[in-house]
Amino acid sequence: MAAEESSGRLIAICGKGGSGKTALAALLTKCILERNGSKLLVIDADPTMNLPATLGLQAGRTVNEIRERIIREARSAGKVEKQHLARSLDYMLLEALIETDEFSLLVMGRPDSVGCYCPVNALLRDGIKTMAEHFDTILIDGEAGVEQISRQVMQSVDIPIVVSDISARGLQTAALIRNVIESQKIIKYKKIGLVLNRVRDGGESLQRYVQATGLELFGWIPEDENIARFDMEARPLLQIPTDSPAFIAAQQILSRI
Repeated sequence: MAAEESSGRLIAICGKGGSGKTALAALLTKCILERNGSKLLVIDADPTMNLPATLGLQAGRTVNEIRERIIREARSAGKVEKQHLARSLDYMLLEALIETDEFSLLVMGRPDSVGCYCPVNALLRDGIKTMAEHFDTILIDGEAGVEQISRQVMQSVDIPIVVSDISARGLQTAALIRNVIESQKIIKYKKIGLVLNRVRDGGESLQRYVQATGLELFGWIPEDENIARFDMEARPLLQIPTDSPAFIAAQQILSRI
């Protein structure tokens, strides 16, 4: 399903929990920054909110905190107050934007309210879309599937990347995500593919794993002791050496997509 034209490239990462989505998002962030200094917006759309620490940042205000505020105030607001809330949305989102010298980060956070608030979600999604138009590249670290991305972040993504380790559950999840995206048409995209993580040996031996998912193989990230060491020492992956096997592999993946 072709994606609508966008001002920049939108890449969304999804896959089973524990498959390495956040590590890949951090590696791709470093790859993009190493290339040409394009304006980069990174969005943490995973409720676990692990990406800020992996990038060496601390999460501040989240988009879902803004969502909760809008819901809370709209319940008792009149027509004029609701219009003021809508007009203030851009300023609220800017308050949640974490800006560094190299890139910007927006954290979606974990929703607390129970129930469907589709008008609020649509309002926030439109606000995020407007914000994203000021960046060259948007990189989204999502949940297992892309439903939340479509509902709360973006309805059009240029390239969804499905991440899996070489396990039966991971590959089954990857195949399920592809089926949901293609059959239910919940998100518009240009190209979709698979990245295998923590691979011990590559080449022809990977083909049988890839065929099981029905996805194009964008590449694989080898097991890298630097990843494990940085995780153990709580160090941001943006500091990983450029000669690390995982970083080199991420560069190749970015070139391919």
